[in-house]
Amino acid sequence: MSNGSLPIEATGLVRRFADVTAVDGVDLAVEQGEIFGFLGPNGAGKSTTVRMLTTLLTPSGGTARVAGFDVVKQAAQVRRAIGVALQDAAIDPLMTGHELLRLQATLHGIGKADALRRGQELLERVGLTQAAGNRVATYSGGMRRRLDLALSLVHQPEVLFLDEPTTGLDPTSRVALWDEVRYLNRELGTTVLLTTQYLEEADQLAGRIAIIDGGRIVREGRPSDLKAAVGSATLRVEVPAGSEDKAAAAMATFGEARPARTGVVAIGLDGGAARMADVVRALDEVGVVPAGMELHLPSLDDVFADATGRRLEGAADEPADGPDDGAAAAPPASNGAGRKRGRRP
Repeated sequence: MSNGSLPIEATGLVRRFADVTAVDGVDLAVEQGEIFGFLGPNGAGKSTTVRMLTTLLTPSGGTARVAGFDVVKQAAQVRRAIGVALQDAAIDPLMTGHELLRLQATLHGIGKADALRRGQELLERVGLTQAAGNRVATYSGGMRRRLDLALSLVHQPEVLFLDEPTTGLDPTSRVALWDEVRYLNRELGTTVLLTTQYLEEADQLAGRIAIIDGGRIVREGRPSDLKAAVGSATLRVEVPAGSEDKAAAAMATFGEARPARTGVVAIGLDGGAARMADVVRALDEVGVVPAGMELHLPSLDDVFADATGRRLEGAADEPADGPDDGAAAAPPASNGAGRKRGRRP
């Protein structure tokens, strides 16, 4: 990495697909040795941004440098410096874990002895030593994700990109992968950019996050700072159908309204839990009997709602990022053997 350069820096990054702008002026500055979370719903522009930073897509505007190299003018150098585990990685199911790691090492010009040593270390690190001789077709989803992570680390990259690495994993596999990311960052000093639509994942792993929506960054900072800036705890009251307006009027004196799903009235409750009894009395005076009440301390979902006016919950049901990316450049070798190109399934 060039002296004085950040591992990842982007200014005014834009990507258009015909008349659709998927990424609209993104600025990023990721510090050496940090885990940076890129949080947002599907379709927000997370994966499109990562594809530009990893040279899979050419920006329509703006500039970006990764590991000190320009992603357009010095794409080859970027590819040698990074590791990438994409959400849509396609690993040859007929090859074994051992074979894929040897192939990946060969693609990076690593000698046979070093490749064998490095492969064994990585298989042990991701807990796949016993399954290394089996064909990938026999692997579970969690095992494939861990193998994909190992493939992205063969050449000991300066910067690691993880694009929604735990999507579709069971809770146990998800926690295991979180542990691996923490180890890479803490013990090896690897700089990590992690995209996710999971609030807990961003909160657990990232020292700083950027929340992206509609191709633009709407909040950025440390999770604790972002949550503190939202202010008071959120009181959510489930009310009978048709009584939302009456309940909202009764609760308005206790705090500002916040976004909520149908059948629920939410406010930022000034004074916290001590005021809940007062809210119940106010609702009783207007003839509204709550079906349930929940008081939540500020969360990243509250931060997202404060920035966009809606909740991040249900993001998995939204459409995938951008139009077809089929025109993408050939994937970098650091992505692992046999990667797919183009749009996520």
